[in-house]
Amino acid sequence: MLVAAAVCPCPPLLVPEVASGAAPELDGLRAACDEALRDVLAARPDLVVAVGPAEGHDQIGYPQGARGTFRSFGVPLDVSLGRAEPDAAVPGPSLPVSLAVGAWLLDRVGWTGPVRGLAAGSDRDRRANHGDGARTAGAADRVALLVLGDGSARRSLKAPGYLDERAERVDADLARALGRTDDGTFLPSLDADLARDLMISGRSPWQVLDGAADGARLSGRLLYEAAPYGVGYFVASWS
Repeated sequence: MLVAAAVCPCPPLLVPEVASGAAPELDGLRAACDEALRDVLAARPDLVVAVGPAEGHDQIGYPQGARGTFRSFGVPLDVSLGRAEPDAAVPGPSLPVSLAVGAWLLDRVGWTGPVRGLAAGSDRDRRANHGDGARTAGAADRVALLVLGDGSARRSLKAPGYLDERAERVDADLARALGRTDDGTFLPSLDADLARDLMISGRSPWQVLDGAADGARLSGRLLYEAAPYGVGYFVASWS
């Protein structure tokens, strides 16, 4: 059963070593992520599952101890999704960047319990994402999620995707849904084509969360909403 969730963005710039001289600009975002994850830890989960975006139609699971890296960003920093059992081989591919950021966030707040990763393909349909969420919520008696994903990367002229006039309105709808200040229907209904047009990476992970939360009766708090660098970032706590 889902007992808590933290919703966080996943730009590599969250990691100060990657951000380098620009690191202080995102201190408020890091503090909000820490708060949301402290709420998760306070719920005493038996298992934390980090859910992040990936390309394509696939859904890929990652075991505890799976490794990721930020070396492609010129930083000799490696991370792991929790700690593998001593002398245990950790099979499988390297964590995608979104889950590497998630591993870094969990280590930052000191989570040492059981953890898994799930990469949800950006082109998966709503029903598949909801099914993933329901199965994930049933993986232990008390499950918590770290749900990773960004809003539109087209919020300003200097944004990675340039300005799209629709982006601010769609991100505002997402913020209300992630903060649970409306009925949440915008999360499952977010169209894959629109998300692709607006460069929204969080669609599939948020729909996994929506499926996991079905019937859980969790309340929500929106802790952060801003668009530094022209990309929409949201932090929310569900408990």
